Amino acid sequence: MYADSWSLNIKKRVKELWRFLRYLFRQFRQNKGTLNAAALTYTTLFAVVPLMTVSYAMLSAIPSFQGVELQLENLIFNHFVPTSGAAVKNYLGEFASQARTLTAVGVGFLIVTAYMMLKTIEAAFNHIWRVEQPRRGVSSFLLYWAVLSLGPLLLGLGFALTSYLVSLPLFTDASELIGGDGQLLKLLPVLFSTVAFTFIYVAVPNCPVILSHGFVGGLCVALVFEAAKQSFTLFVSHFPSYELIYGAFAAVPLFLAWVYISWLIILLGAELVRAISTYSSATTEVSDEQHLGWVLLILEDLWEAQRGGGSVSEEDLLEKHSNLDPGHCCNYLNYLLDGAVVTRTEQGNYLLSRDLHLFNLRSLCDLMPWKLPESLSITFERPWLSTVDRCLRDVSSYQSQQLAIDLASLFGEQSQSHDPGAGIAELRKI
Repeated sequence: MYADSWSLNIKKRVKELWRFLRYLFRQFRQNKGTLNAAALTYTTLFAVVPLMTVSYAMLSAIPSFQGVELQLENLIFNHFVPTSGAAVKNYLGEFASQARTLTAVGVGFLIVTAYMMLKTIEAAFNHIWRVEQPRRGVSSFLLYWAVLSLGPLLLGLGFALTSYLVSLPLFTDASELIGGDGQLLKLLPVLFSTVAFTFIYVAVPNCPVILSHGFVGGLCVALVFEAAKQSFTLFVSHFPSYELIYGAFAAVPLFLAWVYISWLIILLGAELVRAISTYSSATTEVSDEQHLGWVLLILEDLWEAQRGGGSVSEEDLLEKHSNLDPGHCCNYLNYLLDGAVVTRTEQGNYLLSRDLHLFNLRSLCDLMPWKLPESLSITFERPWLSTVDRCLRDVSSYQSQQLAIDLASLFGEQSQSHDPGAGIAELRKI
């Protein structure tokens, strides 16, 4: 009995996992993940040298981090790029060294190029999270400046701490007992990747992202990233036919292919983070009546906040309405954004952008992708719910009366009014 129950539970979980994966890849396809990865690959070609130059400049500005940029470069190309990237590493290193001798105008151009790449990444992530408005003004500048400045400094601090720990006798003795410090340091790429991807998935989208969801996505992407690197290296080692075609330039297309694969993994990880929040809504059946009721409740909250001179965040809505699904809440707000009923502040909150005295129920129903419901099936106690329910029932009753004509009578009336024999008889009389 217990074995049968355990087997059924496993089958149920496998089936649910399969449904989740189908939902994940369907969202990835609908959001044009492959096209976005190609666009980001193209942008990376122009921004990789500026990003390296800015990172080196930030690390060189602190005396304690002198030489750390070389360790960082070796870590990236040894652990995050397949072995075929050695030639590209030399090229990029030469380009970055030459870029350090640029004038102020040239340095400004490099910073703008790196900024534009981060802007493109944010646009791709906002598209995944259905965010129409990107960051603007001070919030956008602070985020990008944090990535360009604090990112290299945090990595440099991580290397400094790692070097310090490795030099400690206690750490050295303990590492020898469990297999040497080299085995422990092999975990650093996965740890760094997990932290970096978690930060990207939580901070880059212009909407609130749950930290635990971002961590799950960051960890999964870090593991897939490592597996993809090993697989790509294995392919390059055992199928060297590309060298016969490209010759000395073989490293360039391989590097481009790896950058494209990397962006595919990163964007798929972003889809995973969002799918963790929205998958329940994809599998939960919600009627059209419930959709309209939830939208009206959200508009009521926004209207009350506007009367008090404030705004409403998505977290406020979910906290106030515990039965509201997070995925559906995000969809409702996006529909209202598309219809210019609400707008989004730089802080990520929502407020009304229309005067509700000039916005009626018919206009709201036209904005929604669902058909007009016959009634409201929602159990909240609101004085206006009964009014809306009565209006919907009256509309449904009126439609039923107007359309209560059988098709035979309809076709018979049409055939009598367009009878060709009747027309010929009239001509003979003339």
